[in-house]
Amino acid sequence: MEIKTVATNRKARFEYFIEETFEAGLVLRGTEIKSVRKGQISLQEAYVRTDGQQAWLVGAHIAPYEHASASQHSPDRERKLLLNKREIKDLWDEVRIKGKTIIPLRAYLKGNRAKLEIGVAKGKKNYDKRESIKEKDIARENSRSRRGE
Repeated sequence: MEIKTVATNRKARFEYFIEETFEAGLVLRGTEIKSVRKGQISLQEAYVRTDGQQAWLVGAHIAPYEHASASQHSPDRERKLLLNKREIKDLWDEVRIKGKTIIPLRAYLKGNRAKLEIGVAKGKKNYDKRESIKEKDIARENSRSRRGE
């Protein structure tokens, strides 16, 4: 099955330690899926909220579809995530008991379906972020030296 990534949350892995990931389906309206297929989705300020029964994507921005008629979707509305009951319960327990958060990592199309990769995350401290920057710089220097620059 063909997978096409339409959006990634690049800051997520810099700001958080990702401990576990899940694949969730997105419930979208007609004009929303057209905008997602064009890549007009932003996950920068988004997070996932759950109450133990359902999970919702909050803060994701899906741009309005420019070729639609009068019936447009709200760009910043909450969208329901499709997960099974066990996964929702696991997410609820992680967030409620251990003080973690659930963040979207990337949005992609799997066949004709819009999917969201979400991760249970724990926030990094400033010294952890400096360590990430240091590792990234070392990797960049190594790749440059291998290319002979």
